[in-house]
Amino acid sequence: MAFKLKGKVIFFATNNVNKFNEARSVLAEYNIAVGMLRIKALEIQSNNLKEIAQASAKDAFKRSRLPIIVEDAGLFVEALRGFPGPYAAYVYQTIGNEGLLKLMENVGNRKAMFQSAIAYCDNDAAAPLVFEGKVDGSITREAHIGNGKSGFGFDPIFKPLGSAKTFAEMTLEEKNGFSHRARAIRNFAEWYRKFQ
Repeated sequence: MAFKLKGKVIFFATNNVNKFNEARSVLAEYNIAVGMLRIKALEIQSNNLKEIAQASAKDAFKRSRLPIIVEDAGLFVEALRGFPGPYAAYVYQTIGNEGLLKLMENVGNRKAMFQSAIAYCDNDAAAPLVFEGKVDGSITREAHIGNGKSGFGFDPIFKPLGSAKTFAEMTLEEKNGFSHRARAIRNFAEWYRKFQ
């Protein structure tokens, strides 16, 4: 095994405090401590979340020399042939929820999927390991924010399968019961704990 796994603290390279809080909440269930590392890791252009996350994790490790996880996520809308996919953050910054709802205005098929790829790196030798999670759901016809304290990005217009609420209407704990990110983090945590 090429992974060193020193200690029980890992670092999440992200500038998104919401993503960090979701990850920290899940990792706490596994007694894994995580610190937020605010570095802007290299983000390659690719249609593959796994490749993007691996390249970012490798770069973040080289710059920090700390055991690190990086996440890349995407929203894949069936009627838009998978758009915005891995470009979800850029599309959100550009047209936001209202813009995506406009694209879906007269569309009957509302099926969508959120996917997450968590890449872990703790040395230069091995390719970062990737842990994936996904959740099927649908795009709502209007934004639902609920109490406005939870959710970010496309959360107000995404309702996971089996829920009456959008991600934005859920508490952190509720969202972690459904979300793609929580599933990917749990897959990582189970592996990490096994090799500690």
